[in-house]
Amino acid sequence: MKLLNEQIIQQVRDIFDAQMKQPVEVLFFGSQDHCDTCEDTRQLAEEVIALSDKLHLSVYDLDEHADIARKYGVDKTPATIIAARDGEAITDYSIRLLGIPAGHEFTTLIQDIILVSSRDSGLGQPTREFLKTLEQPLHLQVFVTPTCPYCPRAVVLAHQMALESPLVTAEMVEATEFPDLADKFGVSGVPQTTINDGAGTLVGAAPEDYLVAEIVKALENDAVVAA
Repeated sequence: MKLLNEQIIQQVRDIFDAQMKQPVEVLFFGSQDHCDTCEDTRQLAEEVIALSDKLHLSVYDLDEHADIARKYGVDKTPATIIAARDGEAITDYSIRLLGIPAGHEFTTLIQDIILVSSRDSGLGQPTREFLKTLEQPLHLQVFVTPTCPYCPRAVVLAHQMALESPLVTAEMVEATEFPDLADKFGVSGVPQTTINDGAGTLVGAAPEDYLVAEIVKALENDAVVAA
């Protein structure tokens, strides 16, 4: 039984036909153990991949393909990576989705594919200039739930930053699938963007300049701790 109905299939196909520019590689990591949504997440990826000849899917098992999982820094499932594909070469922009991109987060999956296909972050020039000044890795974890209509905007902004800078890793984290992570960072409302493992936190779908300001504060906090 398909997860996507015919209306959604046609809408997504039309979007891909109009907006896909360069090929995209989707890497799915699943697990046989303790992963209730792995099967549905894989099926969802397969159904989406079938809608454009510019899309390619690679499927991995966390245990069977441990070396590949380590290469991409994957230690949780289900995990979906949206990367660029140029011939046989894969370029990883550190754009991650942890958990099934269902509900409103299906929009995020489609936007991420279009984003990576464009090879352009679409960020404003001030944000691009700020990201050029980064001297240390920046880790953004955006906690979401499928019923949150504002979450996709926060996730895609983080993913835009990952596309723009090789020092940025950005993850969508489905809070109900990863409650330990949500508890660790005190998630009580979504979207919540956690910066560098708790050095900073932003709740809500904020504009670019707000997120940049919180990142600056978090990096300053990291510097103080390091000193």
